[in-house]
Amino acid sequence: MKKIILLFAISLVAFACKDDSKTAEVTVEETKQEIAYASFGKEINDTDALTSADMMEQYKTLKAGDTITSKVKGKIIEVCSKKGCWMTLDMGDENQVMVKFKDYGFFMPLNAEGDVVMTGKAFVSETPVEELRHYAEDAGKTAEEIAMITDPKFEYGFEADGVLLKQ
Repeated sequence: MKKIILLFAISLVAFACKDDSKTAEVTVEETKQEIAYASFGKEINDTDALTSADMMEQYKTLKAGDTITSKVKGKIIEVCSKKGCWMTLDMGDENQVMVKFKDYGFFMPLNAEGDVVMTGKAFVSETPVEELRHYAEDAGKTAEEIAMITDPKFEYGFEADGVLLKQ
């Protein structure tokens, strides 16, 4: 009986010391780097935002009085220095967009700069020649300079209801 117990103990030790190494499958999840934004107005995200160039293509299809709802990325050129109640964005190729905020419901920081993502309504406005000449006259322009104004001015505008400012 002692031999059986000894044989059993030796077998137990032999099986216990057996190397049962298993390979563990490692999965690496692709993580999207989160960008920190300060949020103003309606809560929005930065997905599916048009680039400045794509937005300019949309603006070119608009006539005065037309509006389209869109989400766009841009770079701040200037912010209202009194309250932050408007800003201008660089849209490339010397194009700028004047951005105002829906119902003056929120304002941008006076020192805001850099990239933004905003959602709202894009539109084109037309300033007639007579009005442009009136503004030039009020600004003290010469008669020759006023006479050179022969075309209406088309301006790109945007009424934002939500803005993300990249920090």
